[in-house]
Amino acid sequence: MNTITIKGQLRTEFGKTATRQLRSEEKVPGVIYGGAKEINFSAPATAFKNIVYTPDFMLAEINIDGTPYRCVLKDIQFGKVSDQLIHVDFLELVEDKKVTVTLPLKFKGVPAGVKAGGKLVTKMKSLKIKTLPKYLRENIEIDITHLELNDNLRVQDVEASNMEVLNSPRIPIASVTLTRQLKQEEATTVKAPTAAAAATPAPAAKAAAAPAGKK
Repeated sequence: MNTITIKGQLRTEFGKTATRQLRSEEKVPGVIYGGAKEINFSAPATAFKNIVYTPDFMLAEINIDGTPYRCVLKDIQFGKVSDQLIHVDFLELVEDKKVTVTLPLKFKGVPAGVKAGGKLVTKMKSLKIKTLPKYLRENIEIDITHLELNDNLRVQDVEASNMEVLNSPRIPIASVTLTRQLKQEEATTVKAPTAAAAATPAPAAKAAAAPAGKK
């Protein structure tokens, strides 16, 4: 599991003045909750860069004045005008307490439908799950090699051991659709037999024409 280390200092002063002072020092205030007590701290803005500006899921080991806390990122706030990071919330991981997080999806293999000329369309990039800290992982891997043309993979099809998936089960995650070329080929195949049938005289017409030729 990818883990980022953040070194911070315990906050002892609060209010707008104290917050402005922190930001003038290019530090960001944060809070750790979910454990035995709530901890308010601050750390350099650069310390949060790798966990805030990434689509990957990772853990954070936050060291506050020598005491480590194992956490997951829960919420971030940016300034409306500056668009700079202004506050960070972390949830402390407790061994026997389930945690709700969003895990990225990792698709494995090439769908059979794509090999047949179709196109893979992904509709979800992550799933919201609930599990114990010991079962957390970087992503949820999904084998999509079995997907045929016009097949859909839905949330209910995902096998995530030791995890409760919180998304609605019928939501589609990925599908294999027909490309324009395949649609044209299908249309051509359907029209060809129809045209041939129209060009062939019906049996009744042949029977009617036979006597006329014998006069």
